[in-house]
Amino acid sequence: MFNTLCYLLLLLLHFSLSQGLTFPQDISALKAFKASIKPTSIPSWSCLASWDFAAADPCALPRRTHFTCGIICSIDSTRVTQITLDPAGYSGQLTPLLSQLTQLSILDLSDNSFFGSIPSSISSLRSLQTLILKSNSFSGSIPDSVTTLKSLESLDISHNSLSGPLPKTLNLLSGLRRLDLSYNQLTGFLPKLPYNLLELALKGNSLSGYISKSSFDGLTQLEVVELSENSFTGTLGAWFFLLPALQQADLANNSLTRVEISKPSGGNSDLVAIDLGFNLIEGNAPTDFANYPQLSSLTLRYNRLRGAIPLEYSKKKSLRRLFLDGNFLIGRPPSEFFGGDTWVSGSLGNNCLVGCPGSSQLCSPSQKPYEVCKQAYGRKPMA
Repeated sequence: MFNTLCYLLLLLLHFSLSQGLTFPQDISALKAFKASIKPTSIPSWSCLASWDFAAADPCALPRRTHFTCGIICSIDSTRVTQITLDPAGYSGQLTPLLSQLTQLSILDLSDNSFFGSIPSSISSLRSLQTLILKSNSFSGSIPDSVTTLKSLESLDISHNSLSGPLPKTLNLLSGLRRLDLSYNQLTGFLPKLPYNLLELALKGNSLSGYISKSSFDGLTQLEVVELSENSFTGTLGAWFFLLPALQQADLANNSLTRVEISKPSGGNSDLVAIDLGFNLIEGNAPTDFANYPQLSSLTLRYNRLRGAIPLEYSKKKSLRRLFLDGNFLIGRPPSEFFGGDTWVSGSLGNNCLVGCPGSSQLCSPSQKPYEVCKQAYGRKPMA
């Protein structure tokens, strides 16, 4: 009797799963989502083309001809937990009714042609862990309500047309590990950042002002910082390079005028690559970069650096790429760079150096004309 009862329960469970029991609110949200997309932008071979609500339940199993891709449901086939669309060129606006999918953990609409604003009702997606809207045409500001998504771990809205400032309450995203808002039209200052961040990418915007220590306070796990192609100004403090987990930092193509740097605490640092090229940095090339034990790539090209190339650079065996071109560096470059067993690639060209061997790739392009260097120093530059 007991075995018979178990068998009947298994049959009932199998029947329920195969039929699908998708919550009505999830079905209505999916219908509204598809209805907001232009029919002419839905190719016959695409995931959305297989979404036929008249023929099947969205979470029904097994799937053969309907809802073949694009969604994933919970184990009990009652709730939609993921929407991951194929890059088929879908065009339309993001419906606010998407907020009804309260068990959604992943929303990925990348590499399509969605446009319009990101609805503030997205804050209702309390289970959302991954939000990827990159490479679309979303516009308007980032809704402040996004910062209420406490479960969010990855946020990527890069390569869109977002404008306005970053949300002031961005730091409330306490679970966020990866943030990429690159290549938009964002303006204003850097707010306080989420303290659990591993990767920060804001390159290709119009962000401005100082890069403040207060924005990075408590970010003990931050490994990658990409802030290039913005309008940051002023001094980059020594605190930045002492961020305990920092490995890579790209701050090229800004308007920074000064860099402060000190030796890493205890001689320990994970910093591997730093790019400060195409800024307005003045003074001497910072010698203390040579004290970062794992540094392998240093770019200070096209700034306003003067003085000699630090000898410490030529003695640092971990340094594999060195770009100092486009400055006003003087004197003779260290001879260690030109031995038969040299380990460094890059460029020392377009400076005011003397005795840089023309046969060496490091010395390309050629040095600045003598008159340019004389004018820069107000006198004959020191050999």
